[in-house]
Amino acid sequence: MKARKGQSSWRFYKNAWIFLEESKENLLSEEEAKSILKEKGLMVRNTYDFDTKDNTSFWFIIKDKLEDILELPASTRTKIRKALKIYNIRRIELDELESVAYEIISSAEKTYKIKESSTSSRDYVLLFERFRERDNCECWCVENKTNGEIVGFSINYVKADSCDYDYIKCKDEAIHNSSYPFYGLFYTMNQYYLGEKKLKYVCDGSRSVTEHSNIQPFLEYNFKFRKAYCKLKIHYKWWFGVVVKLLFPFRNLIPFRNVKAVLRMEEYSRESK
Repeated sequence: MKARKGQSSWRFYKNAWIFLEESKENLLSEEEAKSILKEKGLMVRNTYDFDTKDNTSFWFIIKDKLEDILELPASTRTKIRKALKIYNIRRIELDELESVAYEIISSAEKTYKIKESSTSSRDYVLLFERFRERDNCECWCVENKTNGEIVGFSINYVKADSCDYDYIKCKDEAIHNSSYPFYGLFYTMNQYYLGEKKLKYVCDGSRSVTEHSNIQPFLEYNFKFRKAYCKLKIHYKWWFGVVVKLLFPFRNLIPFRNVKAVLRMEEYSRESK
């Protein structure tokens, strides 16, 4: 994922351009989108009217209020307290994290509802190269107090008034052994970014087009994240747009995951009009 020249808020990811400052993104003109696609890529994901009052087809999952722990569900409070007894939740340097993260990622991928291709060693190197491209990257880890094992982590992008929880993984066995690492991790990061740093909000990304994880409903229920609705428009390279239009009527019949994801995004875009 690389930044567009002269546009540090744009990132190129899986043949698509994505704007990273969701609260500052505006509706692009056709000419602006064509200019972006002249460089490379097949599509531009353009979200705008961030946190609109309308219930649209697309959203970001955010938390913009830090409540007392007593306001969280009773079961959530119990799990947070247990996690904090078992684990240290601490900041970690990217280099230290890279030395242990591959095993965590491989384990985490076993838990996905929709099985994706596993992360190869080359994918892993490229992943951490992407993280190093940005100077506002902060990493957190979940470390067992007894043996020092790191069982989970989060890599975050800190912006002027918000923080993206960009890449979060946890070992499968830690998730299923009743030690609740995610509860401790999210609670501690929320306290830090919303409480100590006084950021406007934290964000766990946009509506999923792959639905491989339950993380967003988990955050809504346990930590009172909410949907910040927005509008969505997808701009395509001309020939790719023709392909999308031809395939769209058959979107429920196509078995290929990557194609289904593009067509689902097109569906969200059409519903947003």
